[in-house]
Amino acid sequence: MAHYAKVVNGTVTQVIVAEADFFDSFVDDSPGEWIQTSFNTRAGTHSLGGTPLRKNFAAIGGTYDATKDAFIPPQLFPSWILDKDKCIWEPPIPMPNDGKIYEWNESAYQADNTKGWIEVT
Repeated sequence: MAHYAKVVNGTVTQVIVAEADFFDSFVDDSPGEWIQTSFNTRAGTHSLGGTPLRKNFAAIGGTYDATKDAFIPPQLFPSWILDKDKCIWEPPIPMPNDGKIYEWNESAYQADNTKGWIEVT
């Protein structure tokens, strides 16, 4: 079984699991195309050591860049920046690496662009 994403005008609208031969007899008259995606691919790396496929697993609301042959997830926050090689959104400042749990706070970042990560207690 494999995963396939329905892409309409560059936007992922649906993701399904199907056998490749399913598309031999499947009739879909709606606009768009079905493109294979890999559940185990993120940021251009296959989590099980296999060959990565299209940079990322397709996410509904995300986009497909045909030029890069890559799925790009939805942008989580306006301040996050697209890593054009990995096709993932990155925060403008890195998350602290001190063993604590953090979440991104866009309002804190907009008020002071040296802040953004808020410790979760």
